[in-house]
Amino acid sequence: MAGWTLDTQYQALAEDFGSLESVFALQGERLTKDPLSEVIRIERAGVRYYVKRYWGGGKGLRRYIGRPRVKAEWQNLKYFAKWGVATAPIVAFGLERQFGRFARGALITREISNTEDLGLLANNDDPRLQEPGWVDTVSRQLARATRILHEHRFTHNDLKWRNLLVNDRVELFLIDCPTGTFWWGPLLRYRIIKDLACLDKVAKYKLSRTQRLRFYLQYRGRSRLSAADKHRVRRVVGFFEGRE
Repeated sequence: MAGWTLDTQYQALAEDFGSLESVFALQGERLTKDPLSEVIRIERAGVRYYVKRYWGGGKGLRRYIGRPRVKAEWQNLKYFAKWGVATAPIVAFGLERQFGRFARGALITREISNTEDLGLLANNDDPRLQEPGWVDTVSRQLARATRILHEHRFTHNDLKWRNLLVNDRVELFLIDCPTGTFWWGPLLRYRIIKDLACLDKVAKYKLSRTQRLRFYLQYRGRSRLSAADKHRVRRVVGFFEGRE
């Protein structure tokens, strides 16, 4: 049994995006491939689209129970849009089950024009990372987006610089979140630390201590650290010690 949804504003692309069968028949530029999925990029009428195709539900028990990875990804992007966190526009999504088990699925997103991921900028020592005003503009947006997720008891679980896009107008977008989910209690607190530590893993090499502290204060919405904040910052900074 297959379920497939194509956004109404993209009905002109129904020949390519109108069904799971047509999506799996598409040919394009392959960007990534792993045992569970692949991503290809195609262009139609001057617009580029990213087609992520899954033939595995996920790792471990997720192969048999729980949300398939592709379903988690499109649901999480919808949460982002609902909460006012900028992300990639969803064009189409759906999955197919056989005898109740996940068989395959896909997610299509429209390209966000004129963007680069922060991981690439860091790897290339982009001069914008040396511009205080540019860094502060990005930092404030990232702090707000991260705070919104955590206020909803949701953590990204892969909040790395490569999953953060910035366009030529210095607007930030969060992408690629198939493992994000909701948590409560101690598990939520631990996952929040992990999200913040993933961001700081690169920041500690590319930004100043003042910029890193300013980001945390922006995230917390306050002008100085409380005792609880100091404890959390120590946990964030030490999260990956011995694992890098």
